[in-house]
Amino acid sequence: MQERQILCMVMRINLDCNGCCRKLRRILLNMKEIEAHLIEKQQCRVSVCGRFRPSDVAIKIRKKMNRRVEILEIQEHNESNEPADQKPTNEQADQKPTNVICEKRTNKRGKRL
Repeated sequence: MQERQILCMVMRINLDCNGCCRKLRRILLNMKEIEAHLIEKQQCRVSVCGRFRPSDVAIKIRKKMNRRVEILEIQEHNESNEPADQKPTNEQADQKPTNVICEKRTNKRGKRL
């Protein structure tokens, strides 16, 4: 069976309230193929990283949240944790994220899954 590469995907989802953010966070934590996620409530963006098929993750989120999901960007990462085709620009480095929720999948004792 083929080993999947690590992907990072950015999606746009309309997150109106804190309840929507909590529901999305709970959905992402229950998906075993996602290793890390980042929710930017102000920009209505969600970034997920892991070994998955992007269309499957977007469809699962759409079905469970009952909201439109738009895939903005997909990046493949090498084993050295560097993006395969992009370098950070000065404009991206200057921006500071606001109201960001980021979690990695861990068990109750704090060890990575």
